[in-house]
Amino acid sequence: MDVLADLDQRVADCRACPRLVAWREEVARTKRAAFADWTYWGRPVPGFGPSDARLLIVGLAPAAHGGNRTGRMFTGDRSGDVLYQALYDVGLASQPTSVAADDGLELHGVRVTSPVHCAPPANKPTPGERDTCRPWLVQELTLLRPTLRAVVVLGAFGWQATLPALAEAGWSVPRPRPVFAHGTRVPLSGLDLYGCFHVSQRNTFTGRLTPAMLRDVLRDAAGAAGLRHTQ
Repeated sequence: MDVLADLDQRVADCRACPRLVAWREEVARTKRAAFADWTYWGRPVPGFGPSDARLLIVGLAPAAHGGNRTGRMFTGDRSGDVLYQALYDVGLASQPTSVAADDGLELHGVRVTSPVHCAPPANKPTPGERDTCRPWLVQELTLLRPTLRAVVVLGAFGWQATLPALAEAGWSVPRPRPVFAHGTRVPLSGLDLYGCFHVSQRNTFTGRLTPAMLRDVLRDAAGAAGLRHTQ
């Protein structure tokens, strides 16, 4: 079995955080009326994308009725609608929508993951839950290291989680640690790290993050990663 696929399976079986286990399973039982006919995934959501990805996108955590329902990162929610449309627009995804794990979507040289793999209440994991989940991100980064050349982190929470994970996976991270900002670029040893506002509805509905802003960051990161993309 592919080692990254094995890691994904072990992530999906994790029950380390009691609060998150209880919440994700409660949501899967009660569901949302619009998805009453769905069988929710209701488990930790592993990363999505090829094992030789040159670009990694790091979010926050699965949405209760998005990834927690579909079993795939950023799939089936408004944040994913924005992210996958942008990836498609710049030539990094095979289609602009992401509605179900079996919808045929493929990512081109890109993998999507998060520092917390379970849907948290109110979309807010605790620092302890973030730290408990960190070894999964460290292992994922370690397995991707031979090909990984750029990382885009969506939001300050993900940024704070990703920097120590990168350090544990063997990259040299500056001290003091770089501060999160949209559009920031931090060169590490053989890897470029980018900050981007999260694709949350709070940011996209208010215009704090526009599709053009997101596409710009993805194009820059794809170029740094050596991936072909559209202008």
